Amino acid sequence: MADQPRNAAQTAAITHDSPVRPRLRQFPVQGEPLIHGINRLGLWTLYMKEVRRFIKVQTQTIWAPAVTTLLFLVIFTVAMGRGGRIVLGVNFATFVAPGLIMMGMMNNAFQNASFSFLAGKIQGTIVDFLTPPLTAAELMAGMIAGAMTRGILVGLALAGAMLLWPGVTLSVAHPWAVVWFGLMGTMLLSLIGLLSSVWAEKFDHNAAVTNFVVQPLALLSGTFYVIDNLAPAFQSVSRVNPFFYVISGFRFGFLGQSDIGATNQAVLHGALGLAALNAVIGLVTYQVLKSGWKLKG
Repeated sequence: MADQPRNAAQTAAITHDSPVRPRLRQFPVQGEPLIHGINRLGLWTLYMKEVRRFIKVQTQTIWAPAVTTLLFLVIFTVAMGRGGRIVLGVNFATFVAPGLIMMGMMNNAFQNASFSFLAGKIQGTIVDFLTPPLTAAELMAGMIAGAMTRGILVGLALAGAMLLWPGVTLSVAHPWAVVWFGLMGTMLLSLIGLLSSVWAEKFDHNAAVTNFVVQPLALLSGTFYVIDNLAPAFQSVSRVNPFFYVISGFRFGFLGQSDIGATNQAVLHGALGLAALNAVIGLVTYQVLKSGWKLKG
């Protein structure tokens, strides 16, 4: 029988006398990497894990945030859009719609990125992120891509609903601005969310970042108004807020007008500045993940 144990003589005969020697599995030297370059399979697996996690509860992660953001449109249109109010050459509902889409995208990208590591630390499953053969850059890329995907899906759901909304006209004047600021905005909030997830030790910490950092910056970003209506001091404060450039640049893509300016040249400076900010925060996030701070301790 093939599964019967062999005695020492039979083993020696197979090993030394048989013309066909059994192939022995060769193990690599300990510490020698087997994966060179980018671990594409591991990166894709992590990304799909993040996507499937929020898709599985899409009522909570995609449709509910979209409905909540639409309520802002209802409230502010009723409160400030009466009497045919015109802002930047369009009615108030059309003016506020792109900002609400971008705000929904940013908030949900933050929520997704800020949950994964924190839930892993609380539930004791953080090893599922740390033990696979992924570098810090691959780990960061998978998490950020998953969070950005959720933000983009929420944005598409909001855009689809607003296309059917009475009084809202969504026509794309500059596609490059819609794509660029949409990606840069969701990436910015994904990076902030990932840093928050690493730092936080309980859900209260994460809620503090949401309530005292993300929400104030989002609501004071010019989503519902043009900053020219503010006092000069508050205009200066608004121009320091990176969310202002995300909202205004995204709005420029739809309306061809924004607080930044009405030309590609004017908006381009904001686009490049936003890319530089993302590069800096991305480098900080990479160094934090590489050090294992609050993850491997």
